[in-house]
Amino acid sequence: MQRHSWWRRLHWPEYGSELLGTAFLVFIGLSAVTFNLGSGSPLAVVLPDSSTRRLIAGLILAASGPLVAISPLGKLSGAHINPAVSLAFWLQGKMHKHDLVGYIASQFAGAALGAGLLVLIWRGRAASVHNGITTPGVGYPIWGVFLIEMGFTCLLVLAIFLFVSRHRLMRWTPLMTWLLVAFMYWLAAPISGSSLNPARSFGPALVSWFWRDQWLYYLASPIGALLAVILFRSLSIVGIHDVLTAKLFHVPRYRCIFKNIKAPLMHTDQDGKLIGP
Repeated sequence: MQRHSWWRRLHWPEYGSELLGTAFLVFIGLSAVTFNLGSGSPLAVVLPDSSTRRLIAGLILAASGPLVAISPLGKLSGAHINPAVSLAFWLQGKMHKHDLVGYIASQFAGAALGAGLLVLIWRGRAASVHNGITTPGVGYPIWGVFLIEMGFTCLLVLAIFLFVSRHRLMRWTPLMTWLLVAFMYWLAAPISGSSLNPARSFGPALVSWFWRDQWLYYLASPIGALLAVILFRSLSIVGIHDVLTAKLFHVPRYRCIFKNIKAPLMHTDQDGKLIGP
């Protein structure tokens, strides 16, 4: 029995929430791209300007993450739905190693599920936007695309950390990420595809079996997350010492599997079961 005690430390409801949340993010986000920018788009008749349609696609795409965060799924798992975000929280000392592995595996599996549903439902329209594959824009050097993905991921993670490090700001984290990611997508989509999320890039690449230049999305975002953690820790000189929660929308009545949390929590036993405040 001692040899199998590690199994009891795994948190399957949270991993399942991350899987379903990431699937929702990828499917809804790429459906917005398909509807707004794909062939036969009715919006193109009303709004022929591609920049405006890209902004609308970004607003819808970016809204999928906050919707997950405020849902029961997100309130349970924390709605990371991005390996770079989970990595950042682990580097900040908020996640156990086995949970980091469980979250990242679930996020990649969820992205594959979401991309598969996109292809199954939208078919030709999805194919017209290459099934949502993230690729470097034509004419942009690979190093420039790498820096965009790294820098924007760093900015996103740093913004999340700044919001969840303040009691007055933490409840507004989903709204902030919606507006920030929408703006980033509008700016960076023609350059890099505006992934900011290795799982989001993996799903469409897997269902399309397209791997050209995909390495940069799996490398740039984690490096950006690492830089964000370093920058956040340097802010201790202005009175910011640590994040209060590893959830993007923290609700005390939902159990919390993270460690070193300073936001209000329900206490749990060693199996993660609620035992009261």
